[in-house]
Amino acid sequence: MLRPLHVACLFLIFPALVYSQPHQQQPTVVFSLDFPGSQPGHYSIEVQADGKARYQSTGRQSSESELSDDFNYEFVISPATREKIFDLSSKAGYFQKDLDSHRKKMAFTGKKSLAYKDGQRSGESTYNYSPDVSVQELTNLFQGLSATLELGHRLEFSLRYQKLALAEELKRTEESVRLNPPVEIQAIAPILQQIIADSSVLNVTRARAQRLLDHPPGK
Repeated sequence: MLRPLHVACLFLIFPALVYSQPHQQQPTVVFSLDFPGSQPGHYSIEVQADGKARYQSTGRQSSESELSDDFNYEFVISPATREKIFDLSSKAGYFQKDLDSHRKKMAFTGKKSLAYKDGQRSGESTYNYSPDVSVQELTNLFQGLSATLELGHRLEFSLRYQKLALAEELKRTEESVRLNPPVEIQAIAPILQQIIADSSVLNVTRARAQRLLDHPPGK
């Protein structure tokens, strides 16, 4: 039996052993797409249950350029979209089964992958097209989110290097919003706010950025 003094010594030497708690895996969903020839050719989106999200993409700086462009962006996703992602992941069985339709004559639209992991379970499946309605919704959601984030990336590049290109980019975006509302527009709020605050940018362009920023989040 250890004497009290010995127990105290152990506490001083190994305090972490006394207070340590089992590490809890943050529930995480990851979507990735590889589609050579498209822009970007590869991207992945990681969303945690606490709302923290990370986007990574690799492509070319433009359709005319051969220079590669690596984009990494961290943001916080809206509660509504986060809940939808995890609800659909649950309905899809946390991707623990084969998601692909395996139709031989199905057009190739990119190699897609969905993965889930928490402290109790994990699952991952790769597909071109899935007949699972929940997977289809997730795919559309993540592809829409990627489109929003890539828009922010292009706007940041244009604001820094070619401000005149901002006008055409935001005009085209504003016209498309009526038919295809952007997903998680608040994720690119920082760059939109920079455009709005930059007095060297045309007023009409700054107004378009403001209207885009005022669009209801998550719609």
